[in-house]
Amino acid sequence: MPSLKWSELNHLQLGKYAEYYAKMEFTSYKYEVYTSEVDDHGVDFVAKAPNSTDFYEIQVKSVRKTNYAFVPKDKIVFDDKHLVCFLKFTDDKMPDVYIIPITAWAKPNAVLVSHDYGKGEWGINYSKKNKHLLEPYRLENFFSALIK
Repeated sequence: MPSLKWSELNHLQLGKYAEYYAKMEFTSYKYEVYTSEVDDHGVDFVAKAPNSTDFYEIQVKSVRKTNYAFVPKDKIVFDDKHLVCFLKFTDDKMPDVYIIPITAWAKPNAVLVSHDYGKGEWGINYSKKNKHLLEPYRLENFFSALIK
């Protein structure tokens, strides 16, 4: 069992843990997971769906103290094969995990925001007030929808 004291990890440690955790979750649902050594194209790993030729490119984002994470628009392709795996860490709990297709930002709301300044970004504006908007993207919902 991990220590669950996420506040004791620095930013890089938490990000690395989030990536490994996301890979393990996909693997537990029988996905084949392929890792790249360098994340310079907005992809932390690629996952091949079981019994399928479908591949997903996944960007992992995590938050703990801050409640905003984003993906630069120039780093990810806007299609149904690109996903954001978002992990919210709270001390003494396992992380909440959400799988958000990048296409979800076609209809921004209070939690999924789109900004066009600079090169632009798709953001996740997490708060207690709007976290219910993330419920459809819970990891379990994503995988159960694919299994049916």
